[in-house]
Amino acid sequence: MRHILLFLSTLCLLEAKTTWKSALKQKEDWYGSAEARELAEKVMLYQKSNGGWPKNTDFSSDLDLDGLKRLAEQRGALKEATIDNGATYTPLKFLTQVWQAKPDSEIESSLHRGLSFLLKSQYPNGGWPQRPNHSGYSLHITYNDGAMIGVMTYLRDLLEKPPTFLMDQEKTAIKSALSQGLDCILNTQIYVDEKPTVWCAQHDAKTLLPAKARSYEHPSFSGGESAGIVRYLMEIKSPSTRVRESIEGAVAWFRAHQINGIRIDKKDGNRIIVEDKNAPPLWARFSDLKTGEPIFSGRDGIIKSSFAEIEAERRNGYAWYVSNPRSILNDYPEWKQALEN
Repeated sequence: MRHILLFLSTLCLLEAKTTWKSALKQKEDWYGSAEARELAEKVMLYQKSNGGWPKNTDFSSDLDLDGLKRLAEQRGALKEATIDNGATYTPLKFLTQVWQAKPDSEIESSLHRGLSFLLKSQYPNGGWPQRPNHSGYSLHITYNDGAMIGVMTYLRDLLEKPPTFLMDQEKTAIKSALSQGLDCILNTQIYVDEKPTVWCAQHDAKTLLPAKARSYEHPSFSGGESAGIVRYLMEIKSPSTRVRESIEGAVAWFRAHQINGIRIDKKDGNRIIVEDKNAPPLWARFSDLKTGEPIFSGRDGIIKSSFAEIEAERRNGYAWYVSNPRSILNDYPEWKQALEN
């Protein structure tokens, strides 16, 4: 509400030249500009009273008086605060850059509240839920769409080059959170025949076992989310033996489960599989925990062996095949060599 009282007369008329989608891709000097500050004001208007932000929000969109009043009324909607789809840690990353370019007490206060939300949301086992004030699968430890890894990457980067607004107790808390988060990553890795493999998109917050989310997101090996986890692990300096073994196990799984000779195309608006011996490898987003074979499911929750068997809405509206493990396999030799030198 204090934002509204202070900036009501200007925000209603703002026409940001920079979109929220491109806000983190600007040149360094832009973050000290008046335009960056104006966008920061808008971003802070969406922050909930618990310090988190909602997802899928265009913070650069124009706001009229009704919109500003609505945001003020929704500050207490704590269930909306999430780390899904880049929420919370992405606004924090942007505000951090704006503050570093031009320190500001209001932005600093928002950063402290956002950090508090992230740190308080973490489970004692080190995992982060998608929405700490929600229910159901939102309370699972969430790797889906890079949620937990996004949080840990922001916190890691913040600690590596601490901005001066960061208090000593926050530095200590972040260090502890990252250590616990790493433990959670290693403890949730799926083992088969006593060997580490990859991860599920979400894990039960109590048992740490692979867990179901939406009707078409079954407990499974996750090709896409696991690549993001391995990337984070590969960026650890001086990794422990357990971290190295974790990476080795995941790389072995990626190699064993890559799908060659196909590409995903569209025909009459529908995604189809086309045989192509020259196509780069793909991975199923979800693979069966017993057989390792790709699985697909529509909103009815029934598992199928081919995405051609599920309804068009889910077949065309979801990424059933992913390519990001490819970059892990490409970078693995260099990572391995660096450890040996």
